[in-house]
Order: sequence, then C-alpha cells, then structure tokens
Amino acid sequence: MENSVAEAPVILTQGAVKEVKRLMNAPGFEAGQYLRLGVKGGGCSGLSYMLGFDQKEANDKFFEVEGIPCIINKAHEIYLAGMEVDWSDGLNNRGFTFSNPNASSTCGCGTSFAV
Repeated sequence: MENSVAEAPVILTQGAVKEVKRLMNAPGFEAGQYLRLGVKGGGCSGLSYMLGFDQKEANDKFFEVEGIPCIINKAHEIYLAGMEVDWSDGLNNRGFTFSNPNASSTCGCGTSFAV
C-alpha cells in the first residue's frame, strides 16, 4: 500500500516543526517512524492528546507537514481536524501545546479536552 499524501488535518506551527525536526535528527532516532497525532480516553475533560513517533498502521491516514511524515488514525480525525500544535519553550511552560477548535471544553493542563 503506497503512501498517498492527504491534506494535513492539523497545523504544526514553525516552532513545532523546528522541535519535531530536532527530535528526528537526534542520535538514536529510529528512522522510518512517523509523527503520530491522536487522542485517547482519559484526562480531566474526557479525552487527551497523543503526540509521538510510531509505525504506520492499516487504519492510519498519511500526510506531510514541511517534510515531516505524519499519521493520524482515521477515527481520530473528527476530533483533531483543524487543531494547531505549537511548541512552547518558556520558563514556566515548556512542551507541545494544542489548540483545538472542535473542543467544547478544555482544562488547565492543556492536554485534555471534551467534544
């Protein structure tokens, strides 16, 4: 099954792109992995965001953002369409942040939401 590039369902800011590429270029990074964006049950508001490197599975949609190979489970796309992922490197808040237009509520942790 070949990779057909779909329109990106999520947005990675320049800060997020830079950090993901830094991680991909780190020693020991397992080549051939994709950046997986997804959701899982749990968290303060019902669902939590997932972001990490993983292998492509049969039910994944493939897309690229500035040369970064990304995957998303097709069932998660309804929750994540239009979401913006940013990288914050501040003194009090360092890490990836998620801004989701589909969330009906979020909580203070920034990684949990409800639809």
